[in-house]
Amino acid sequence: MLSIPEYEFWFVTGSQFLYGEEQLKQVAEDAKDVVKKLNDSGKLPYKIVFKDVMTTADGITKFMKEVNYNDKVAGVITWMHTFSPAKNWIRGTKLLQKPLLHLATQYLNKIPYATIDFDYMNLNQSAHGDREYGYINARLHLNNKIVYGYWGDADVQDEIARWEDVAVAYDESFKIKICRFGDTMRNVAVTELDKVEAQIVLGWTIDYYGVGDLVEELEKVTEADIDKEYKELQKNYTLVQGNNDASKFEHSVRGQLKEYIGIKRFLERGGYTAFTTNFEDLHGLTQLPGLATQLLMRDGYGFGAEGDAKSAGLSRLMKIMAHNKKTAFMEDYTLDLRKGHEAILGAHMLEVDPSIASEKPRVEVHPLDIGGKEDPARLVFTGSEGDAIDVTLSHFADGFQLLSYPVNGNKPEAETPHLPVAKQLWTPKVGLRKGSIKWIENGGGHHSVFSFALTEEQINDLAKMFGIKSIAIE
Repeated sequence: MLSIPEYEFWFVTGSQFLYGEEQLKQVAEDAKDVVKKLNDSGKLPYKIVFKDVMTTADGITKFMKEVNYNDKVAGVITWMHTFSPAKNWIRGTKLLQKPLLHLATQYLNKIPYATIDFDYMNLNQSAHGDREYGYINARLHLNNKIVYGYWGDADVQDEIARWEDVAVAYDESFKIKICRFGDTMRNVAVTELDKVEAQIVLGWTIDYYGVGDLVEELEKVTEADIDKEYKELQKNYTLVQGNNDASKFEHSVRGQLKEYIGIKRFLERGGYTAFTTNFEDLHGLTQLPGLATQLLMRDGYGFGAEGDAKSAGLSRLMKIMAHNKKTAFMEDYTLDLRKGHEAILGAHMLEVDPSIASEKPRVEVHPLDIGGKEDPARLVFTGSEGDAIDVTLSHFADGFQLLSYPVNGNKPEAETPHLPVAKQLWTPKVGLRKGSIKWIENGGGHHSVFSFALTEEQINDLAKMFGIKSIAIE
């Protein structure tokens, strides 16, 4: 399983010297208490570390420089406990190269009418401190996140947690390396992109390798290596021989496991965390990678079919945000246009991530009328039910664009005995007709990433961090 470093977020509080030393000590104690209780809530995926009370431009600038150069730090959380003159934040904020969350909160969640006095007011000036601080961020055109509300409330803590996941994904995006085995599918437009622009804007390194390079790696895989993976497969999935004789079934499954092992070793050696394949470029392979690709996605690798590096990088990025839970490469496959049944059936030839399965996936072997290779083994399963989002990344002459809509995830209304693939049914919450028109109008591709674990808010936050366009069809 691909791992993520143990990131942390640094927390600072804004104030000034006018209140006196005793008040500043209280500001620090309050901030430490907030940080401790946020960490103790059990809701945050990454630890918050209190650093200091910020009162000078020099101190803030020094702090922001330290954030930039500490690889453990994924972002900054600021709180204007009292009134912090915002000109102090200009230089440091301009230098900051990591995500910023402005926590607009107050230490107490109520107004103590019976006892409130000017001493209390001096220590509880978030109401206008946030606006002073927010003004300078707006004037700097900073794509920061603002979370507003009482820090002790569960919904506020949940929002901070979701933002942490996005911030970590943003940082990890600049480490994503995508291996393309072969080129994109011939004459297809939507899978193309500018690799240099992808590295400049998204941080992705995209490298091409001929399929022959992969075949060399497959030849190093031993029967003992395959035996080990076969036993693991039997533990985790149901193997269904079906109409195949035993030898053909095992041959196909072992062939996919050989590809799984070989591709994984190739990716590990090059530091790649996502990859693409193309059924038009399989020279030297016995099967189109199906089960092999699904097992790699299970392990956390991003994937794009037909050479689609955009989907490969996006799926890896969203898997990081979702902690590899219920997030899958997807394709709009076919439609149900009957009134009252409007839906999209999502699938692919073979390559759908088992993380969205509602049942124990089955390993099956069936013919594939494309690619011109042996009958491939694949995982067959039905997707899940619930609220989800569907997201695609497009590339235009003026830059990248994230397009998404919230959907109702459903199971297909009936079995598909003649379509033995993994499948997921869904309907855009705005309706199939309106959602599809807006998707098409905005140049959304047929490949997407489907997630039960992430939200539209997180996709919008991610786009802000990258400084790219985001369109939510709602």
